[in-house]
Amino acid sequence: MYVPRYMFFTKGVGTAKEKLASFENSLRSARIAHLNLVTVSSIFPPYCKILDVDEGIRFLEPGEITHCVLARQEIQEAGRRIVASIGLALPAENGHYGYISEHHGFGQTEAVAGEYAEDLAASMLASTLGIEFDPDKDYDERREVYKMSGKIVESQHFSQGAIGAENGLWTTVVAAAVFVK
Repeated sequence: MYVPRYMFFTKGVGTAKEKLASFENSLRSARIAHLNLVTVSSIFPPYCKILDVDEGIRFLEPGEITHCVLARQEIQEAGRRIVASIGLALPAENGHYGYISEHHGFGQTEAVAGEYAEDLAASMLASTLGIEFDPDKDYDERREVYKMSGKIVESQHFSQGAIGAENGLWTTVVAAAVFVK
């Protein structure tokens, strides 16, 4: 077992006649098709550092078993919008873990889906840290409560959207938080 010390975000979109090939093309677009991806749940490890995609890719070898939080959406319907998003919420205390969320959907813009994913991650972290908040309030109001608590230092999102391709082709979008040893 290991605890990742680095993570990077990536995203991609792919199209193809076959569903699996469309997914493969989205992974190529995201620059992670050469890895054996294992999806994991939602914990951002303590002391983990976020790298940019170029730096993170350099740590990984073709065929390497690589853990990630992956959001994926696919469609074979021309003109329909799809999106995949990753949200991240980081605690103020460096030795505490954070949360990563994944969201995928139809009809949403990257910004709307991204904010939803960010809200999910921040809400999970807030409940873990004992921050009281009203879940019925909109995210902007809750975000202020989270920040004022001094316990959540940052939240962000990373999203990929696309419009379904014409001519019966599959379209796939992915967004991923990829862990590096």
